[in-house]
Amino acid sequence: MKKEVYFIEASREEGPEVIARKALAIYRALGFNERIEAEDFVALKIHFGEKNNTGHIKPQWLTGIINDVLKKSERAFLSDSNTLYVGRRSNSVDHLRLAWEHGFRQEIVKIPVIIADGLVGREKVELKVDGSRVQSSRIASAFLSSQVMICLSHVTGHVQTGVGAAIKNLGMGCASRAGKLDQHSVVHPRVSARQCRNCGVCLDYCPAEAIRQTRDQAIIDDEKCIGCGECLVVCRFGAIKMKWDEDSRRLQEKMAEYALAVKSHFGDKISFINFILQVTKDCDCMARNQAGVVRDIGIAGSLDPVALDRASIDLVNQAAGKDAFRQGYNLDWSIQLAHGEKIGLGSQDYQLVEIKER
Repeated sequence: MKKEVYFIEASREEGPEVIARKALAIYRALGFNERIEAEDFVALKIHFGEKNNTGHIKPQWLTGIINDVLKKSERAFLSDSNTLYVGRRSNSVDHLRLAWEHGFRQEIVKIPVIIADGLVGREKVELKVDGSRVQSSRIASAFLSSQVMICLSHVTGHVQTGVGAAIKNLGMGCASRAGKLDQHSVVHPRVSARQCRNCGVCLDYCPAEAIRQTRDQAIIDDEKCIGCGECLVVCRFGAIKMKWDEDSRRLQEKMAEYALAVKSHFGDKISFINFILQVTKDCDCMARNQAGVVRDIGIAGSLDPVALDRASIDLVNQAAGKDAFRQGYNLDWSIQLAHGEKIGLGSQDYQLVEIKER
């Protein structure tokens, strides 16, 4: 049976109020609000955008959806997890300040912003996966303490996965920093001699006793290291380094398996909305403005993340008259969709249901 993907045309030129009404129309088409109960914690999963990035979802676009959610539960909050790389989103204090700078303030969105994996990304819960790539996932704890999730994604290209949309927002975006490390690297972290202050904090947190101090710096013993990422998240000086996995297939398949872990946790109380506006070559982690690679397309929503991403990609490529994502990075972005379908995350067989704003 084809999975329904609801779609409405939209453009940034219409202004935030119109986009907010259209996003609400997609949300209501899903019939999802009826699944929310008064005592539910409702996580609106989003990417707040890196500093100087302008492509991220704007807070004003979400006002209609948030107002509808608040009619059912007052325990709604906007959330993301901390980043693996060191920057403005690698700890909760800086992350929250950046979200405020991008307009995610109480007077606009009416709900709190909570960073899901704690101050430095250590707050996580492990979920069994038993996949071909991942045996156990490490998910930011605030997400798994919630009963409902609305996954709000900005469709972009991506330097490692080809496309970033609902699957990536769910699988990579809901992972704790250790979970992101698990997906991004098959190599144990190392210590930068130049940046290490030899403070010894990483030794205290290493569960495998794999770190030792020399006269000048800490050193990680590869034989003992279990790749948990604790040293990475507790180092305040950015001295713990990792090697990025260059195998896009492995990364995409891990990401899909993490996404399945999160989706399975919520059961039928999770929905997905993609904003196909200012579709850029790179994801919103890039700290700069980028022009869209195609005209603004619209907003799409589904209860199936695989169907939604497939439809979103098809809409972009149809408008571009070519594979717009492969023009950016010559990566096979379809791996995450195919693996997601294989493991039961969703289906690529969809029916596009176009709706009109009333």
